[in-house]
Amino acid sequence: MFLNSIRALPTRSFIARTMSSKAAPLLLTPTQVRALTKSNDSSVRLLDATWIMPNWPGNPRQEFAARRLPGARFLDLDEVASPHELGMPHMMPSARMFADACEKFGIEPSSHVIIYDTRGVFSSPRALFMFRSFGHTNSSIIDGGLPLWHLEGFPIDEGSPSPVEPSTYPTPTLNTDATRSYEQIVSNSTLDPATDPTAELVLDARSKGRFLGTDPEPRPGMSSGHIPHSLSLQFNDFLKKHTSEDGTEYTTFLPPSELRDALENAIGSERAELVIKGKIPVVTSCGSGMTAGILWLGLKLLSVNNISIYDESWLGYAMRSTSKIEKAT
Repeated sequence: MFLNSIRALPTRSFIARTMSSKAAPLLLTPTQVRALTKSNDSSVRLLDATWIMPNWPGNPRQEFAARRLPGARFLDLDEVASPHELGMPHMMPSARMFADACEKFGIEPSSHVIIYDTRGVFSSPRALFMFRSFGHTNSSIIDGGLPLWHLEGFPIDEGSPSPVEPSTYPTPTLNTDATRSYEQIVSNSTLDPATDPTAELVLDARSKGRFLGTDPEPRPGMSSGHIPHSLSLQFNDFLKKHTSEDGTEYTTFLPPSELRDALENAIGSERAELVIKGKIPVVTSCGSGMTAGILWLGLKLLSVNNISIYDESWLGYAMRSTSKIEKAT
């Protein structure tokens, strides 16, 4: 079993590699994170990046105040975001805005930033995408998030968090290939990835019904459907849902072999092979740019590097009256 195989207590050599390497593992298990925090390494910084859909119950800030990993800080992805002409939420922040947030959390360029959320795997990949896009490769997420941390018996903090000593974080440089704009998406939508080698493959993480246009969007008045030549790969297809004995539900990433199966089922084995080999660049999209991060990270776990996120995603695309929308016939 994949999860069982990686949950073994990490060796000292693993901890040394994690703290000294320029790029940390993308995924860490709760056991591995616990070992890092118990090592008293002052470079580790924990962030709760929980974000929930507008129609979901719960309040991430209140949940953070009630239960969190020891020493964690709350990263509001809607707050650390650049303003947008159409009012899009959680857009990629400016470089200085990102640096200011890091300073607020006591994060330095050398810090190992470990991110989690309270649903297992949902919004933490988007936060990881942000850190990696600004060159902070010493960053990871906790597979299974707070629920699995708690289920494995590790300590939980409650009440008001202690103050943080601010740090200094130089203004970084954003990888300009990390995101795609509306104009780039529209231009790319005129190209067929099946026949044009210059086309980027757009993978849509929304539900199949929303992609096909047979189910409504959760936002009233917005058309469902999809960008021309895009393909459906639901974000849940990259995740495994768990239910513990006490009824706690959470998600983890599938092992790489099953991630590949999910990719092949969505886009075909031949095209999946080309994607994995880096011969077809990929852009991930979703409702508003959040679960596109799950596809981004799942592909990263398959060693795919040529990936961008359409930052506005469907919300920005469908809001514009000039956008061409395709639906199932």
